[in-house]
Amino acid sequence: MNSKVIGIVLVVAGVALTLWGYNIYDSASAQIGRALNGDTPIEAWAGMVGGAISVLLGIARLK
Repeated sequence: MNSKVIGIVLVVAGVALTLWGYNIYDSASAQIGRALNGDTPIEAWAGMVGGAISVLLGIARLK
C-alpha cells in the first residue's frame, strides 16, 4: 500500500515538473534565445526530462 502512495506522488509530481519545464521552454524569453542563438534554457530540459523520469518511476511503482 505504501508503495502505491509513493507511485501516485511520483506521477503527480512528474506531471507538474514536466508542465513547468514546458512552460519555461515555451516562454517568450526562451523563444527569443532560441531564435537568436539556438540555446534552450537548461531549466526547461531538466524539468521536462526529470518530470518524464519521475512519471515513469511512479508508473513502475503502481504496478
